Amino acid sequence: MIYAAGIDVGSTQTKGVILDGEKRILAQALIPTGAHITRAAEKVYRLALKQTGLKAEEISYVVGTGYGRYKVTFGNTQVTEISCHARGAHYLFPKTRSVLDIGGQDSKAVRGGSEGEVVDFCMNDKCAAGTGRFLAAAARILDIPLDDLGAVTLKGEEPVHITTTCTVFVESELISFMAQGKKTEDILMGMHLAIASRCLNLLQKVGIEEELTFTGGVTKNIGMVRALEDVLEMKINVHPDSHFAGAIGAALFALEKAQNGGGN
Repeated sequence: MIYAAGIDVGSTQTKGVILDGEKRILAQALIPTGAHITRAAEKVYRLALKQTGLKAEEISYVVGTGYGRYKVTFGNTQVTEISCHARGAHYLFPKTRSVLDIGGQDSKAVRGGSEGEVVDFCMNDKCAAGTGRFLAAAARILDIPLDDLGAVTLKGEEPVHITTTCTVFVESELISFMAQGKKTEDILMGMHLAIASRCLNLLQKVGIEEELTFTGGVTKNIGMVRALEDVLEMKINVHPDSHFAGAIGAALFALEKAQNGGGN
């Protein structure tokens, strides 16, 4: 049996996935990236291997992806996260034609083909607005655990209008809303809708097609999912494994390489 692995080193979290020759997911692992990127990649790989009982030498091919993909020193090659998220989204939802990935430091909109290939893409990588870091800033200012943001957001009834799209300046705007006595849930709903509007602009640049699959760690935030659906005026695909889409895509590329004779 051929085995392949994908390691997605993101700005905040590092994910690892191992597939068998039938494209079945045998293991998934996730840890904070931290300051030592190479160490994070190695650790997540060890955790994934431990789940399967396999040894490193039994893995035919390893592909690194994400912003720290070149730090996956044990990998055979690297593939951009745009290609990996498109491929991973297609694996999770085979009818996917549009992909939105909200990561810790950037957001990406991708228009894909029938096989999960990239047709066009657009990135927001010069500003943290519309990213996980934007949400983390709000959680810190409002003193709410990051994992609770989505649930609190759903309680909002009168969302505030966020005028700034800069993480540096949003702090003063949020503090101003708090001083005005605005409800936390309404502030958060306004934040989420502002991010969703930024994502709509990205998607419109590449063209929005059915079906749209949401990937990345922010998919765990139900408030973000609802805000996107409200702004996009469409149902979006969210899978329990959407968080691992980049690593899944990397593992699929690795498996392809191994099956074509590129393995060890």
